[in-house]
Amino acid sequence: MNSDVVGNILAYLGQGGIVMIPLIVCSFAMWALILDRMFFFSRLERKDIALHALVRILDRDPASKCLVPAGAEGPRAHLARHVLALRTNDYQVNKRIVDECCMSMVHGLERYLAAIAVFAAVAPLFGLLGTVTGMITTFDVITLFGTGNAKAMAGGISEALVTTQSGLVVAIPGFFMSALLFRRSHAAKNRLEEAAIILKRRL
Repeated sequence: MNSDVVGNILAYLGQGGIVMIPLIVCSFAMWALILDRMFFFSRLERKDIALHALVRILDRDPASKCLVPAGAEGPRAHLARHVLALRTNDYQVNKRIVDECCMSMVHGLERYLAAIAVFAAVAPLFGLLGTVTGMITTFDVITLFGTGNAKAMAGGISEALVTTQSGLVVAIPGFFMSALLFRRSHAAKNRLEEAAIILKRRL
């Protein structure tokens, strides 16, 4: 990236004052979690097994413990692998094994989603805080110099506007990505539930 562009960006962000520091940290943390979840769900969707493949696996020799392909990493594959490794000859015990595996996997599918939503919600609040501090600075200048010193007033106004804009720039895509990830998590849980129903019927 051109050094002049970097300098302009830093100069622009510097106009927002100290409030920009937690806002930038919030933005980096949020996008780090978003990218982590995007790669996570993409890998699960790409490497999962289909329902018909799961049925074929269950129709094989029940004495076998390694029926799921090693490269499969989706919710259906994980559930089938764990349940087939732990299953017994007791149907009720097998049902409890399926339920416990599902509960533990749902927690992993929902990991970090609440934190992403919180970061997206906090960002505009930091922007609002910057607006308030910028207006306080502006009124302090007006108290000292009156309204005739436009240059002195510009610093407070810039702080108010830059922080507000930055907070919205962080929050809007954050809310969008949060909704998208919640939807992908819900889809993964649906696939997990479908696999659990099939496992309970065939174990």
